[in-house]
Amino acid sequence: MKALIFAAGLGTRLRPLTDTMPKALVPVAGVPMLERVLCKLRDAGIGSFVVNVHHFADQIERFLSAHANFGVPVALSREEREPLETGGGIRHAAPLLGTGRFLVHNADILSDLDIRWFLGQDDPQNLATLLLTDAPADRYLLFDDEMCLVGWTNVRTGEVKSPFLPDFDPADYRRYSFCGIHIVSDAVFEKMASWPEKFSIIDFYLRECAAEKIRGVVAPDLHLIDIGSPEKLAEANARWR
Repeated sequence: MKALIFAAGLGTRLRPLTDTMPKALVPVAGVPMLERVLCKLRDAGIGSFVVNVHHFADQIERFLSAHANFGVPVALSREEREPLETGGGIRHAAPLLGTGRFLVHNADILSDLDIRWFLGQDDPQNLATLLLTDAPADRYLLFDDEMCLVGWTNVRTGEVKSPFLPDFDPADYRRYSFCGIHIVSDAVFEKMASWPEKFSIIDFYLRECAAEKIRGVVAPDLHLIDIGSPEKLAEANARWR
């Protein structure tokens, strides 16, 4: 299986660190986030990688080259003009990902997830398998009793999105937060053909879930940090020191 690592983000909330380096190369306990994620996936049996790049892309290219790609094939999906968001980034990387299912993992997500366990939860019948957590949040994905995606809600604003509107009641469904780690079928590329260049994978999943199986998996006792702020970076430094 191949993996796509998202490393194109600007990392504006980690400034001034990201004024001179890409967010993916910001170190956690002395080790760049990208290295931590790539090596973890490699050690779990992922054999080939695509890394999407934009902000300070040349630094990521030099970093990987200096470390001989950590012993695995790595191709760069360059988003030259602007980051294409999660859905656009996946579609832009399609020529490098080729055929078959692939794992998507944000470079700024660190966790104690057993990757082999997660790969074992995947069903090839699913358009995608999403890693979830039940941690408190403002925004949740909504799932039915079979853990199939049916919608999204923002509990702070009351906003709801679902292909099953107008009679859709989010209170009838299970709610979880998406972890930014998912296994995706190459069938998505044809379905993405009509989407704009830049779009969210969550918006795509919310449209497709009426016709396709997009299932969620909750990892028991998962510890995960989304390093989107100086506070979260400090937390990650303390945990992985």
